[in-house]
Amino acid sequence: MTKPRLWITRRLSDATLERAARDYDVVVNYDDTPGSAADLIAASHEFDAIIPCHSEHFTAEVVAQFGERLKIVANHSVGVDHCDLPALKARGIAVTNTPDVLSDATAEIAMLLMLGAARHAVAGDRIVRTGAWDSWSPAFMVGKQVTGARLGIIGMGRVGQAFAAKARGFGMDIHYHNRRQVSEAEAQGAQFHDTVESLLGVADFLSLHCPATPDTVDLMNSERFAMLPQGAVVVNTARGALIDEDALMAAIDSGQVMAAGLDCFKVEPGGNPDFAAYDNIFMLPHIGSATTRTRDAMGFRALDNLDAFFKGETPGDKL
Repeated sequence: MTKPRLWITRRLSDATLERAARDYDVVVNYDDTPGSAADLIAASHEFDAIIPCHSEHFTAEVVAQFGERLKIVANHSVGVDHCDLPALKARGIAVTNTPDVLSDATAEIAMLLMLGAARHAVAGDRIVRTGAWDSWSPAFMVGKQVTGARLGIIGMGRVGQAFAAKARGFGMDIHYHNRRQVSEAEAQGAQFHDTVESLLGVADFLSLHCPATPDTVDLMNSERFAMLPQGAVVVNTARGALIDEDALMAAIDSGQVMAAGLDCFKVEPGGNPDFAAYDNIFMLPHIGSATTRTRDAMGFRALDNLDAFFKGETPGDKL
């Protein structure tokens, strides 16, 4: 039987590529550059399936030019804001994602960012690395203590719950806002707030774990930064669209926000060059899920979805 033809848009883990080559007629973009609109359109005529990453954009305009061959887009990501789902559905193209498997890795990065932002990691590293550490006093580099502090989580899904589990190890008082109140077993004692505004007032530390949707673009804006307790720390490992970056800098300049830890930005790759002037913005280049174990699990989850689809079954992660 002829194997389905598969295009993998970026270099995935070796284990993923080995399995894909075994089961599919696979073409891999070993140049590891984002697929352009023209690439996606051409692929829709040449391939039965695509495994893309968040770097490929399936806009309505692009999808309208697709051929008839492409049957499934099996995303190597949890977020699908790069896909126009109604446009793909209208063309009869199935869409899947890779939930569950990256929750712990992303929560670890959120913890790193929270601690690093609270304890002046950027400035401390720079001072030691440049040889500028030539004195000490009790007033030197005093930060904000995490242990026992109030943590606000926006988005109590898989990653939010994984982050809360880790934060409990620091004895944090956990509060959350979510589209729905989670079960007692999922909340593990975390206090539910039915509005973002209610949550912000108690969030000495605020961590964002919600998807990017039209309703959550600039979720954290000037008005909402002002609702945080003075000197709060803000962490974002979800999507850059959630934060008004100019408003964040203004809140830091005023002292309303003490520091921020960011793994995602409005513009990616690249980030916001204006952030470089701030030692109290601790930044990473969107590497929340970048562990060997998680990359293998994401790739295998995408392939599991493809396997089910081409067997005539409904993929477990079909959107």
